[in-house]
Amino acid sequence: MNLRRQQDEEPALDELYRDVIVEHYRTPHHYGALAAPSVRTEGMNPLCGDEVSLDLRFEGERVAESAFTGQGCAISRASASLMADAICDRSVPEVVRLLTAFERMLTEGDEPDPMLGDLEALQGVARFPVRIKCALLPWKVLRDALDEYEDVQGE
Repeated sequence: MNLRRQQDEEPALDELYRDVIVEHYRTPHHYGALAAPSVRTEGMNPLCGDEVSLDLRFEGERVAESAFTGQGCAISRASASLMADAICDRSVPEVVRLLTAFERMLTEGDEPDPMLGDLEALQGVARFPVRIKCALLPWKVLRDALDEYEDVQGE
């Protein structure tokens, strides 16, 4: 691909990704609370005030349902919505792999793992270090939820 064509396509990709983030911010998927979650966790970013609560319902080693509530910026809300979409109907090991791939994409500049799908829309957040915590907040809450689920399973 020549450089001119690549430059013409980059704004189109930026526009597409921006549209995905705006859509998930305005009409988040899986927004609300589950009636009977297996695990409920929450987290907050004290620097900006973003808050996320996450409900997960497991069936065996699979995330059967996920839901979140909270308030915050477009990045944290879109990240939570995209995350909730991505983790449903996945096994716990797959969710851990997804979580790790997402974190590495934002913090280490790794190329997006194909399993990230629409989560790749948040890759541009890595260019704005102050916003990385916004995008990672739901994922930190997810990690806490997985830890809590493992604790409950171990009892």
